[in-house]
Amino acid sequence: MTAFLIQIAGAAALLLWAVRLVRTGVERAFATQLRQGLRRASDNRLLAAISGLVSAMLLQSSTAVAMLVSNFASKGALSAAVGVAMLLGADLGSALVAQILLARPGILVPALLLVGVALFLRSNQRKLRQTGRILIGLALIFVSLDMLRTATAPIIQSDGAVAVLGYLDSDLLTAFLLGAVFAWVVHSSVAAILLFVTMVAQGALPPMAAMAMVLGANLGGAMIAFVLTLAADVRARRIVSANLALRGGGALAMLLALNLDALDPTWLGQGAAVQVMGLHLAFNLALCLLALPFVGLIARMSKGVMRDPNVQSLGRGMSALDPAALEDPPRALGCAARELLRMGEVIEKMLVAAMGLYEVWDDRVASAIRDEDKALRQMHLDLKLYLAGMNRHKLDDSAVNGAIEASLMAANLEAAADQVARKMTDLARKLSHEGISFSKSGKQEIDDFMDRIQANVQLALTVMMTRNPDDARELVAEKESIRTAEQRLQSKHLTRLREGVSESIETSAIHQETLRILKQVNTSFAMAGYPILDESGDLLSSRLSSQG
Repeated sequence: MTAFLIQIAGAAALLLWAVRLVRTGVERAFATQLRQGLRRASDNRLLAAISGLVSAMLLQSSTAVAMLVSNFASKGALSAAVGVAMLLGADLGSALVAQILLARPGILVPALLLVGVALFLRSNQRKLRQTGRILIGLALIFVSLDMLRTATAPIIQSDGAVAVLGYLDSDLLTAFLLGAVFAWVVHSSVAAILLFVTMVAQGALPPMAAMAMVLGANLGGAMIAFVLTLAADVRARRIVSANLALRGGGALAMLLALNLDALDPTWLGQGAAVQVMGLHLAFNLALCLLALPFVGLIARMSKGVMRDPNVQSLGRGMSALDPAALEDPPRALGCAARELLRMGEVIEKMLVAAMGLYEVWDDRVASAIRDEDKALRQMHLDLKLYLAGMNRHKLDDSAVNGAIEASLMAANLEAAADQVARKMTDLARKLSHEGISFSKSGKQEIDDFMDRIQANVQLALTVMMTRNPDDARELVAEKESIRTAEQRLQSKHLTRLREGVSESIETSAIHQETLRILKQVNTSFAMAGYPILDESGDLLSSRLSSQG
């Protein structure tokens, strides 16, 4: 029994890790393109649903799409109706991914591994390396499913296991709840559904119980994004909550139909596994087709239930600086690192909120950004005093260097916060109060540039947490790439001025200054990578080593 459980757990663990590997590769290589694709689809609900579907298929996660959409909604870049349409498409895309991954690959596995490993180990280009990661992840998904098929084969020969699983066939509500909890625990409805369908294909899980568990996984998958956005802006929570109500409510309605024998699974195909997978796909397709025409009404209902708060706050949390840790320099440096991460997260929220002001001016949001800037300056001062307190104790060279590194990074972060709170809000106010707006191409350029900056800010936060040299190398390389991109965009703006585009003339100073500020914010965050590369020997004379 112990060996059996280890085999099942090992196969499930590999499946979860492989799905995460694919998602990580897509996020690192194509996150900016995905963000831009989703945002550009915000003018058409059908196109929004299609973009959500494609994004979920690439990321193998409707939750990842939900987080991107909630980010756009937080800064006012898309309406609630469009956001709901995107999540409906993402849910369908997630179901399609599961269907595709269940195909038996044959010679595909060794081919994926061969190409994937070659790209990952031999390529110096970031996107090619991440493409290799994606291919390796896909191969491992197929390997894990084969392991699962082998591991579950003995279940059908065990009277005890058959009796336990047979109980789920007579208690669909319990099976439904188990499916929801499992999807929530593993944070992946795709992985959960692949597991359930593989088990039913092996005869290790009764078909009706598997259908109930698959429906539960739909509820659990929607719950993931709901919990992750509990502290987000109300505009984001409306979209995610509406999707939870639609997907969870639909799953419960389908469960009731199964309990009442109102649904004949034979129309979904022949074979238990085909029927279970068909139910999952049909459910999400029907939900998308039925709800898409009413997303406007759904958005209005969610706004009525979740009203705008009277007080706008970006939220900071509690300080990580523990005075008791000063006696232990390594522990104190750990506290300082967590405080730096907290500062970075606050600035990220400030940046998103400030870009939202370019769309719609809001005095409450502007006031909240200024308050956060004041609080962040105090955080910087507290951190400097904390690091100075370490000097009262005998420090080795490593601790001294760590304190200097933390102090310099705090100064960079404060500079970024000042750019956002003082300059960006002033430019947004001017844009609103003068009643002018960017040209269509100018606005798209700034939005696309902002997408890249935000992706780099998130990468910098990851580097600050993990100190991973590969991520640090990518972050520093992006600094030069951003500088080149900013110069190119400035040149394109000057071309529009020469062509006499009226909107470009009216907003010229705001457009150019916004690009410059975003570049400076990116530079401030990119500094997190330099100490790590210097330590690993990847930095030569302030440049990335050619071996990197």
